[in-house]
Amino acid sequence: MNKTRISEIRPEEIPALVGLAAEIWREHFPPIIGAEMVEYMLEKFQSEPAIRRQMEEEAVRYYFIEEAAERVGYMAIRPEPEALFLSKIYLRQSFRGRGLSRIAMDFLVSFCREHRLCKIWLTVNRFNLGPIAAYEKLGFRKVRTQCVDVGQGYVMDDYVMEKEVAPLQSVERPSAQK
Repeated sequence: MNKTRISEIRPEEIPALVGLAAEIWREHFPPIIGAEMVEYMLEKFQSEPAIRRQMEEEAVRYYFIEEAAERVGYMAIRPEPEALFLSKIYLRQSFRGRGLSRIAMDFLVSFCREHRLCKIWLTVNRFNLGPIAAYEKLGFRKVRTQCVDVGQGYVMDDYVMEKEVAPLQSVERPSAQK
């Protein structure tokens, strides 16, 4: 079995991230949102200036998902006061269905516990059926829908999904009798 690694992206790695994002988005999203919106979304949210701004001004943290030292996906998170926003999680098509999302989710649950966050939330296109099913299998539930104007006449028509994160159970010691 190959070793999966999740590593935080350094600023000098942003160009590699941009290339991976373009590859994944262009292979997955055109049937769902159309090729023109894919290009718009890549420029608006996945370009080098956009990612740098997110990292520097919005406290977004990006991670590569690596399998056998190959970068096969990425995710982005933003910690909030009580929750973790999973802004992005994408895998190359040939690496989907291999349990990498579960490994990434275990990483995020550990992150939440370490930072005392009680849930993970995300948005997913309502017509992106494969990932919706994967999120539900990973313990997420749909909590509402939202439609967000992202400019140029495009909207993100999404479900908001949440996963509760239980704190680690501390081992209780029997109390001494007096």
